Amino acid sequence: MRPVLVFDGDCGFCTTCVRFVERYLRPDATIIAWQFADLGELGVTRERAEYELLWVDQRGRAFGGAQAVAKLLIHAGLPWSAPGLLLRVPPVRWLAHWLYRAVADNRGRLPGGTPACALPADRRPLQR
Repeated sequence: MRPVLVFDGDCGFCTTCVRFVERYLRPDATIIAWQFADLGELGVTRERAEYELLWVDQRGRAFGGAQAVAKLLIHAGLPWSAPGLLLRVPPVRWLAHWLYRAVADNRGRLPGGTPACALPADRRPLQR
């Protein structure tokens, strides 16, 4: 099984970030919006997928938030793997977690974000 990157397909900011990943990092991974993923097969819950970016590795282990970003960068190879490895080491790991949460909690205000990004998934327009 290839690793899987699971993101929020209803969020403009998340989608913009994923397009960057696809264009510049080109990881050998399946990239899918959680709205279209078989979350049960991946071993993750909808609540977790709504809360954070997820990286599910070849062994089925799920990493979320900043650690999902770290795993993605490591998997993308050089030069991306160097910052990915750094994100795994305390105290950078702790700072990365804090920064990830700050960005995720305010994604509707960031470039590419929309007001829908700030809403819980069940209150967004055009639910799938």
